[in-house]
Amino acid sequence: MGKGGQGESNGVEVKTQLPEYTWDDVKDKTTQENKWLVIDGQVYNITNWSKRHPGGPKVIGHYAGQDATDAFRAFHNDLNFVRKYMKPIHIGSLKESQQKVIPIDRDFRELRETAEKMDLFRPSKLFFFLHMVHILLLDVAAYAVMYYFGTNWIPYLVSLMLITTVEAQVGWIQHDFGHLSVFKDTKWNHILHYFSVGIIKGASPMWWNHMHYQHHAKPNVMDKDPDVRIERLFVVGEHMPVQIAKEWKTSMPYNWQNYYFFLLGPPLLFPVYFQVMLFKYIFARKAWMDLLMVFIFFVKFFYLYLPILGFWGAVAFYFSFRCLESHWFTWVAQSNHIPMNIDYDSAEPWLKLQLQATCNVEQNLFNDWFTGHLNFQIEHHLFPTMPRHNLHKIAPLVKSLCEKHEVSYQVKPLSTAFADIVRSLKHSGELWYSTYQAYHATTS
Repeated sequence: MGKGGQGESNGVEVKTQLPEYTWDDVKDKTTQENKWLVIDGQVYNITNWSKRHPGGPKVIGHYAGQDATDAFRAFHNDLNFVRKYMKPIHIGSLKESQQKVIPIDRDFRELRETAEKMDLFRPSKLFFFLHMVHILLLDVAAYAVMYYFGTNWIPYLVSLMLITTVEAQVGWIQHDFGHLSVFKDTKWNHILHYFSVGIIKGASPMWWNHMHYQHHAKPNVMDKDPDVRIERLFVVGEHMPVQIAKEWKTSMPYNWQNYYFFLLGPPLLFPVYFQVMLFKYIFARKAWMDLLMVFIFFVKFFYLYLPILGFWGAVAFYFSFRCLESHWFTWVAQSNHIPMNIDYDSAEPWLKLQLQATCNVEQNLFNDWFTGHLNFQIEHHLFPTMPRHNLHKIAPLVKSLCEKHEVSYQVKPLSTAFADIVRSLKHSGELWYSTYQAYHATTS
């Protein structure tokens, strides 16, 4: 018997009838030893394949026991190419009576077809070229200012602001390459991803993929989205504070988290947490190409700035722009997610799953540039491979679809979005404290 239910007899390929399954057969296949999922009504056994999955084992594993149709379409540009690799793991199909598509999924898939007909997945090479050029020019300017004008406070601060802008903006464009939204040829997206996030930014592309794809697959889902696995420092949403309180986990005074967030959140995310995590990932996964990219970044940085600032001056300069960049990233990234719903996985339809976890920020030229067009976070999460310069074009249709299905579509001013981070942390901290006090009183 061959792969995918096909066999050969005397050199003639013979197709065999694959079995049919019910959702009850699929839903319990969520263990490390046995993982199944469904795509377009077809059942796939991903137990072994998940370990070799290019996007990482966890992102595909998060859909074990569930319908992954819309997630599959969202992450892959060339479906026909990907399906070639799915034949060996195809084990059957859902019974016809179990293949009903609910209205919200049907309408969303029609919206995707509309976006494809509107050519909204076609990138503008000029847009991304100019964006990369402006990053490289700022990078040169950051060095040139101190090289020609010295290290007094004014040129030092100007250079610091310039290199901070470089690191923040390259964070947005590497995000484009990482989502395969710049080139039709995946190879070029990967090459430029390594160049941007590795050599310019000094981070690991594989680590970014590992973390970020999980976030997109299950945003704000506890135990699946790494962006909300932060209970060592913060509790977020409505459910995590209650759970942590009942487990008597008191590692932090969470009722004060809206205050210590300003000390432990934005200032330390990049300079400390991300530095530790990316090197831990590189050595654990033996990602030697990623290590080489990071090594090139540091060689370049110290080669340029060591003669100007000295060793400790260069180190201080490095951690200074990392701290500023960290503020920029944290406030932008968390404003779209932390104030939204955070809960365990309930296998929601793709549209509802993404809208519960994301909101938009008002559009203007500054917001587009400052956030890397992630002010259209809703549209980006629904269509992660869509080039960012096209997100505003699909937004009215997304909003209309949300109204039809009574799904909340939130758009905020930038200042409100930032303030909502602190407000939500305050609310979650107070919820933890009240639950902890009440639960401790009844069990002591």
